[in-house]
Amino acid sequence: MKVYTYSEARRNLAAILEEAKRDGAARIRRRDGQTFAVSPEQTKRSPLDVAGVDLGLTRDDIVDLIRQGRRDN
Repeated sequence: MKVYTYSEARRNLAAILEEAKRDGAARIRRRDGQTFAVSPEQTKRSPLDVAGVDLGLTRDDIVDLIRQGRRDN
């Protein structure tokens, strides 16, 4: 993980945030020696929270497909 100086961080904030996103964290060191870690926040979304897909099926089409699947077994 690269450590940036405070001056570099002021000039390249977008790049530091991208590095933190990619690598999990980035560090910034002040002139007095203090070091700060920048890390992305964890999302609170479920991995199952995905966008729907419009297949153009009606409710009756879906019911027919389910019934056909049950008949075939």
